[in-house]
Amino acid sequence: MSNSSSSPDLKRRSFLTAAFSGALVTPGLMNAVEVEKVIAGQFHEPAQDLPLGEDADVIVCGAGPAGIAAAITAARAGAKVRVFEWRGCLGGVWTAGLLGYLLDFDKPGFNQELLKRLDEREMRRGTSKGSVVYEPEGMKLLLEEMFVEAGIKFQLHTKVCAAYRDGKRLTTIVTESKSGRQAWKAPVFIDTTGDGDLGALAGCAFEYGEADSCPCQPMSLNALLVCKESAKLAAFIHGSDPSKADGIAKDTLKAEIERTGHYPSYSKPTLFQVRDNLLLVMMNHQYGVPCFDAAKITEATVKARSELHKIVNGLRQLGGPWEGLQIAATSEQIGVRDGRRIKGRYTVNKGDLIAGARYDDAVVRPTFPVDIHALSKEANKSAAYHNGGVKVKPYDIPLRALIAKDVDGLMMAGRNISGDFIAHASYRVTGNSVAMGEAAGVTAALAATTKRLPHDVPWSEAEAKLKALGQRV
Repeated sequence: MSNSSSSPDLKRRSFLTAAFSGALVTPGLMNAVEVEKVIAGQFHEPAQDLPLGEDADVIVCGAGPAGIAAAITAARAGAKVRVFEWRGCLGGVWTAGLLGYLLDFDKPGFNQELLKRLDEREMRRGTSKGSVVYEPEGMKLLLEEMFVEAGIKFQLHTKVCAAYRDGKRLTTIVTESKSGRQAWKAPVFIDTTGDGDLGALAGCAFEYGEADSCPCQPMSLNALLVCKESAKLAAFIHGSDPSKADGIAKDTLKAEIERTGHYPSYSKPTLFQVRDNLLLVMMNHQYGVPCFDAAKITEATVKARSELHKIVNGLRQLGGPWEGLQIAATSEQIGVRDGRRIKGRYTVNKGDLIAGARYDDAVVRPTFPVDIHALSKEANKSAAYHNGGVKVKPYDIPLRALIAKDVDGLMMAGRNISGDFIAHASYRVTGNSVAMGEAAGVTAALAATTKRLPHDVPWSEAEAKLKALGQRV
């Protein structure tokens, strides 16, 4: 006969208690039942009181291109602004991502102010406003100085990790950093995380990839290179000002990579000249990687870095103009093209692009073509990217697409606004993200300082404020 002291459940519980003693099972911290939850794949995190900050009118989560413009514009419009950024610098894909190339940048307002400041510091090449090669490291310092100048409170190495609502109204976020968990309240929040992290945490519906999930556009890890004589590599370098020769340069570079015995995962590898013998390169794709899967992003990053080194080492071994070529730095973060698209009060769609849609509350008019990078290794062999059969007419993005539908007090700017897969493939470039950031920033500032919600602020009022600030969209 069995008795209670020898029952399987009791034996298991005693084993677990013994197994975790001294490590997890400490009096007052965890009991055997809680340990079992760990074994079963669950852990109950105890509630705790967090320090609360309430010193901002507008909180911006993410300091990439859209977040930079949103924060500076909101501050100039009279709002007290806080910004949280999980990387170690401002600029997002511009800096930590080593993008190195600004597209669809011929927009008025903050876009032109930034170009002017880059020119003043001799940090960009060429004269085009549609596409710009710039210095990522210099951009870091410039953006920090602009934030300080605008009186923005910002905190690096800090990631938003939770969001709380009062009914439908977003009231509080929680961040995680070396300072631990901290809570922050504000009347209005702007999600400029790129991947729609805040919107998802707040309970917003979203779309992702081509359908409900991947296939999604691939990720790319960029790198800075140094060479002995850039002049000898002229045939392989993409121009600072767009020309037909740029396509030839990509194909010529690909042929050189193939000479090393490797076929690149991105079949339109591109080499830019940043300054003198400092180059920047994009020549890899990582396919089918969800933006919210840390394990898969880690794997993609490791594989991409390995391929970069393999290609660069192979080119160097070819000798000739490639002699002495080496990697100076790979980007802090792999570049993400395709993240969550938070559901807004309007969804920019394929039809808008085809028709060249016009709206009274238009915040920006993108002109960039649909740019869908190959969704698989197989597709990459026939075409690195395509336009999905859509010829874009310049179209409007309305303010409504920047205002969350499911949560009040939340705006979005950048590639995580409300749009479908095709439209997103056009407006996702950073010139448009900046213009969206401006619009979100001024609207959020007006809403917060007048005790309204963003959807109660007419665009005509926000646009007038931008004009008064000398920033036109």
